[in-house]
Amino acid sequence: MAHIVYHTNTVAQTGIGIGSALAIVCSWQRNQSILWGILAGVFSWFYIIYFAATRGPGDRK
Repeated sequence: MAHIVYHTNTVAQTGIGIGSALAIVCSWQRNQSILWGILAGVFSWFYIIYFAATRGPGDRK
């Protein structure tokens, strides 16, 4: 049973890392600012949802 708990924690930690990295890339594409990228990385999945909901025709390359 401990193996299942360990596996769940590993997946959750990896998902958070991927979310932060994706948020930083999306922020860099839109703003080209390191500070905005760091802030987006902190908010990770919330920023990705915001980015997807507010992207315009110029963001769809």
